Amino acid sequence: MKPLSLWLSIFAVLGLTACGPVEPILITGNTMGTTYSVKVVDEIDAAGLSQKIEERLIKVNELMSTYLPYSEISRINQLPVGEVLEVSAENLRMLQIARLLYQQSEGKFDITVGPLVRLWGFGPDPIKTVVPESADIAAALGMLGLETIEVINGQIRKTQPVELDFSAIAKGYGVDELARLVDESGAKNYLVEIGGELRASGRNSNGALWLIGIERPDASIRSALTAIPLDNLAMATSGDYRNYFEVDGIRYSHTLDPTTGYPITHNVVSVTVLAETTALADGYATAIDVMGAETGMALANRQNLPIFVILRNGSEFTTQSSVAFDEYMAAHE
Repeated sequence: MKPLSLWLSIFAVLGLTACGPVEPILITGNTMGTTYSVKVVDEIDAAGLSQKIEERLIKVNELMSTYLPYSEISRINQLPVGEVLEVSAENLRMLQIARLLYQQSEGKFDITVGPLVRLWGFGPDPIKTVVPESADIAAALGMLGLETIEVINGQIRKTQPVELDFSAIAKGYGVDELARLVDESGAKNYLVEIGGELRASGRNSNGALWLIGIERPDASIRSALTAIPLDNLAMATSGDYRNYFEVDGIRYSHTLDPTTGYPITHNVVSVTVLAETTALADGYATAIDVMGAETGMALANRQNLPIFVILRNGSEFTTQSSVAFDEYMAAHE
């Protein structure tokens, strides 16, 4: 599962040159260990929107950041087993999304995976280059379990001392919240992005759909493999080809399988998902990245979910896409 700082494989946003009567407004900043940008083609109160964006992002971090000891999720993680804590509607909604993805992925998406992430050295501490002992992996697996979180009348109770980490959907949720603020400003044409997760509305300043480039998964050079037009949709990408370590010639990905305790070994290197909300796109991208091409594609086709997958075959790359993705692209040719 990817941490907040994971660099995703969105390569570029194309076709954003201003040529209409309204000069696009660009609002940028830092959040969640990465950057955000809001590009609006319509006339709005930019200063007012910028202030609301900063205030909202601060609030989201106060709710969901595991790096803030006073955040609500940190208080949830510090909650003793058996005690209850009143939780915000937003974090209850995040937990609801996480449960949905956990169930649909048969445990491959698990927001209690933190102990494994730290054990493998992909957490907040500097990355390790040592493969954990199998006994330590088994012990970490024993600390996982989303089913041990109970929700009763807006309160959370843990039956085991698990920890929650919304990082696999928090950036997506942040994008959705910023898009809501832009909507409330009266804008109809905009692109919102946090750390590579995006949500588009209307048209760019050329009057065309926002066109998003997908990076070729080559760590040595950055180039676009393809581009996807976003027709009032959200998009998220998860990939493993830049965050890994090697021991004795074996590559260990940062993408961990919470059902085995080990990094993924399949040949999926990038998963891009289109969805109505960025939180869902974000979560599905992570889940399918862990599941692999065959089971991930089966899930996408069951859910009518547009996904685009890049696979590594030796030194070459191939692609696969779901039925819904193919239909979407055909409709936007």
